[in-house]
Amino acid sequence: MRSMRNRLVAVLGSLALAGAAAAQAPQARIGFDWIWSDEGKSAAAVPKHAWLETGHVLLYDTRLPKKERTLESYDPATGSRTKLVDAARAVANIAAASGLAPDELGWPDAIDPQGRWAAYEKDDALVVLDLRGGDCARVGGPGAKGKSARFSPDGKKLAFVRDNDLYAYDLETQRAQRLTTSGSATLLNGTLSWVYWEEVFGREDLGYWWSPDSRAVAYLQTDESGVSISRFVDFEPATPRVIEQRYPKSGEPNPQVRAGVVDLATARTIWVDLGAHPYEYLARVQWLPDGKRLAVQTLDRPQTSLDLYLADAATGSVEHLFRETDPGWVNLHDDLRFLRTRSELLWVSERDGYAHFYLYGLDGRLIRQVTKGAWATRASASVSWLRQAGASLDEKDGWLYFTAHEKASIEEHLYRTRLDGTGMQRLTKQDGVHRIRFSPDGRHYLDAHSSSDRLPSLSLHRADGTPVRAVAEPRPEMLKRFDLRPRELFTIPARDGFAMPAMLLRPRDFDAKRRYPVVIYVYGGPSAPTVSRSWAGSPRDYYEHILSDEGFAVLRVDNRASTAQSKKLENLILRDGSGTVELNDLLDGVKWLKSQSWVDPERVGIWGWSGGGSYTLLAMTSSKEFRAGIAGAPVSDWRYYDTKWAESLMKRPEDNPEGYRKTSHAARAKDLHGRLMLVHGTYDDNVHPQNTWRFTDELITAGITLDMMIYPMRKHDMRDDAAQKHLYRTMLEFWKRNLSAR
Repeated sequence: MRSMRNRLVAVLGSLALAGAAAAQAPQARIGFDWIWSDEGKSAAAVPKHAWLETGHVLLYDTRLPKKERTLESYDPATGSRTKLVDAARAVANIAAASGLAPDELGWPDAIDPQGRWAAYEKDDALVVLDLRGGDCARVGGPGAKGKSARFSPDGKKLAFVRDNDLYAYDLETQRAQRLTTSGSATLLNGTLSWVYWEEVFGREDLGYWWSPDSRAVAYLQTDESGVSISRFVDFEPATPRVIEQRYPKSGEPNPQVRAGVVDLATARTIWVDLGAHPYEYLARVQWLPDGKRLAVQTLDRPQTSLDLYLADAATGSVEHLFRETDPGWVNLHDDLRFLRTRSELLWVSERDGYAHFYLYGLDGRLIRQVTKGAWATRASASVSWLRQAGASLDEKDGWLYFTAHEKASIEEHLYRTRLDGTGMQRLTKQDGVHRIRFSPDGRHYLDAHSSSDRLPSLSLHRADGTPVRAVAEPRPEMLKRFDLRPRELFTIPARDGFAMPAMLLRPRDFDAKRRYPVVIYVYGGPSAPTVSRSWAGSPRDYYEHILSDEGFAVLRVDNRASTAQSKKLENLILRDGSGTVELNDLLDGVKWLKSQSWVDPERVGIWGWSGGGSYTLLAMTSSKEFRAGIAGAPVSDWRYYDTKWAESLMKRPEDNPEGYRKTSHAARAKDLHGRLMLVHGTYDDNVHPQNTWRFTDELITAGITLDMMIYPMRKHDMRDDAAQKHLYRTMLEFWKRNLSAR
């Protein structure tokens, strides 16, 4: 009862604020041109930042006009900011070295730990910028190719990949040393195949790792000759080019991957010997602090067993430490930390249903569970499946610093606890989401914070949470003229009482006596929430304000598996991805929505992208609740998606034939209810266009008409401004046509 009363107070307060704002008669509204303008892109930004080994911070402030942006050094002791290079000169030098003409300097693709060098990758060109004066050189000389650059820990060398072989470049002599020679179209050294890039390493080409002493490089070698080929047809030239991609579909062969260590002095590789330990995925490689051993993680095909090994870098021999298991699938993470002062390691496990830290000995013996409770350690990342909660480790005083959802599943805070599991404290006090980066010495951290009613800021703190100073304040004045209404955060009860996080944006000039159309945005999938107590400043978020200005309400509601609250909830969709559990929760949310007196129950739409596109197809083929929907880049049948992701939820088709049959949206296309628009890019190398072609063909067979928007040669995220702007304008027109007053 108390939570319902608090929720009512919050909603009434939000309505009062909305009413007061409406009375001010604002002069401007957010528009599509503004969203993709420089001002729109930077309105909710904080400076890009990275700690250096010197204790300073490298900054690049995108809040400044493009011509004024440059790399700066921030001194935490004084708060002073010093320009490192003249941006115009640096841009001119990069252009001369690469043959391209960037419109601004931009954030580097790699940074020397000491802050002397920065590397930029421009198409096939790799250039190194000297931050002492702005001189620039193309790695390998004129016309040379290079990608996936990373500086050595001592800052003297730069590793990179060229034509699928690994190289080391001496920054002083400007000479490149070839470390591998076997690279080919299907044998990759130090660079990743698509399925590893996307699903294992979270969209980062992380295929090699420098040793702590900068004398060796551990790397992955990938043989993808047995992986099936998918093809994409361009519209240029007159006889269009055909692009090939190695992409393993569910049930098909994966690339074969092994790990090796190449010594720079000899260019000789020692392979990690896992011959006695069969595996499907080589999921992680990490140097131990002593630089003599590697931690290697492998995963089996069902993804229910993960093994951790220690490998001798000099001989390749391995020692098995322990095995992590899960009845559904084991989530990969980057929370393996080796202590420097004693033979122990920290590891995150979900064995009790929640992601928590555990302390192990280097003999594989479990010492204790460090964090406990009905909540998960968690940190925001570029993709939901890239997980790392550990922020810092103070071995001297015995503190582990980490981020978690302990206060609320829609918030993220910094905590610390003793390694014996005692004395846990929450260090961040302001409501919302805190994204934390600690200094290399662990004495300070930067906090990029925002909440649903506070734009992002960047601030410096001592390790115990004590504020030092603001680095970048929030800028509410950037959006003040638009008079944005607050979003209401609350929960909607599912049929069994589960509280589903929800977020509602009402129409501008809301009148409770009227009835409004509603657009529901969804994503779904395991631990991928759409509801958060953070500032909503993406193009999609601003687009929702445009919908509000046009008289639509916008609702987001997270099904239980997507809330990121626990592994127990994730496992509910095992063998039934985009299926019954997700559908029932969504329909319970819709039931609540349609019970509101101000909602027109006959004018409810649904849309989503990728997993959200699949969720939209599920909703519109398995219910009659939606008048219209937009499915962007949807998976229409799990057989068309990649091995790693599809099989984590569904296992192989031969292991779960009934599950694949039940969850095939294409097979249910004949049951489509409501007007559907399908959207896809023809070069979508993530969710292949065949998903949309198959669903469309089934609609044709059933005699069902539809709308469609195809974006030529765009990939999954369609990042170019023209395509994004066109997409959101097209969707707005669709909603106006199909959710207009009856």
